[in-house]
Amino acid sequence: MSLDVAGNPLSGSEGALIARRLLGEGLPREAEDHLWQAGLSYHLDEVVEKHLHQARALAPGNAAVLIVLYRFYFYKGRWSEALEIARRCIAQAARESGLADDWRQVKAADAAFGSYESVLPRFYLFSLKGYAYLQMRLGDLDEGRVATKKLLELDPADKVGARVLLDVLERMGQDDDG
Repeated sequence: MSLDVAGNPLSGSEGALIARRLLGEGLPREAEDHLWQAGLSYHLDEVVEKHLHQARALAPGNAAVLIVLYRFYFYKGRWSEALEIARRCIAQAARESGLADDWRQVKAADAAFGSYESVLPRFYLFSLKGYAYLQMRLGDLDEGRVATKKLLELDPADKVGARVLLDVLERMGQDDDG
């Protein structure tokens, strides 16, 4: 059975595509079991973290494990740890997509960022969005703004919703003036 990033069974064509192309590819069964156990124990932080770290040890470069770790830290309000995982997700997606190591150097023509079926470029965009948001959340508004503008450059149709982040930054600036 394939899992989404929250440990839930995937359904539908998108679920099958994501599971096959990104989440399930190369994930050892034992690591998948640890992700399931983490999902079942969500209310017990130490237990979840133990399972997630065991899954990571078994599949250190697997995107599924990174995504679940990111979501755990994010939803628990552990912003710095989530930011570190977002950086790893960007690096992983860049490496697998043949993109520049530095997201600032990536160009829209470097990958099929606008294609819904292109799972790795979408993973890259969503990872960069998480990075931008977390930079803002942690107080580095300039870095968050630069990352958000890069997102809009790579995804001018704004399929990942980066404009919302830029709108927040713009409203913050207006609040300071009034």
